[in-house]
Amino acid sequence: TKIPFKLKKNEALLTFEEEEVAQRLTKMRKHTVNLDSQTTDMRVEPFALGTGIKFELHVTISGKTINVSEIPEQSIPDDWVRDKLELHFCKPERGGGEIEHVEYDKTSRRAVITFLRPEAASGLVRRMECPFFANGKTYLVCVSPSMVKHLEKLQIYSGISKKTILLKGIQKTDDEEDSVQDMIEIHFQKPSNGGGEIVNIKYVSKGVTWACFEE
Repeated sequence: TKIPFKLKKNEALLTFEEEEVAQRLTKMRKHTVNLDSQTTDMRVEPFALGTGIKFELHVTISGKTINVSEIPEQSIPDDWVRDKLELHFCKPERGGGEIEHVEYDKTSRRAVITFLRPEAASGLVRRMECPFFANGKTYLVCVSPSMVKHLEKLQIYSGISKKTILLKGIQKTDDEEDSVQDMIEIHFQKPSNGGGEIVNIKYVSKGVTWACFEE
């Protein structure tokens, strides 16, 4: 899961290959790092994850049901409008077929039409627009597939990262940002400094940036 994190000035994020390395460095807390022209004391803090949500969205398209919108307003009872819709969309020459059920909402000018056979629904959806006869006129109504959406594997995450540390207190130097980042990486990769293999590192010397952390 990729998690965005707001990295501030003179901070760095380091992700290690092994959890033990990050935990060991966090316990040591203070580290003296040689930044070429000077040495500086830095402190390691646990990397606290912000609260977030991840999930899978599944969409199922109905093979028998369509949505009809932009139905023209008519000064007749709703039942009559439903009958007109059924009469119109049941005719094979208009791409329709035998209808099982019609739901109509006057306020939104929308309808949900369910056919007995899926061929009618799929044929109408491909056309996207259909002529509809009402009030002695021909209107174009919009046809779209009926979709059912549901979430799976909903998870709320928060807590402390096991492999990533937050480095603070990095003093400003005249060196380039990339150069300072390289020196930090060299220091924390050495086993003699309590470090280990680094998977990812991001250092910020000016302003604020968003780093994409992967847990």
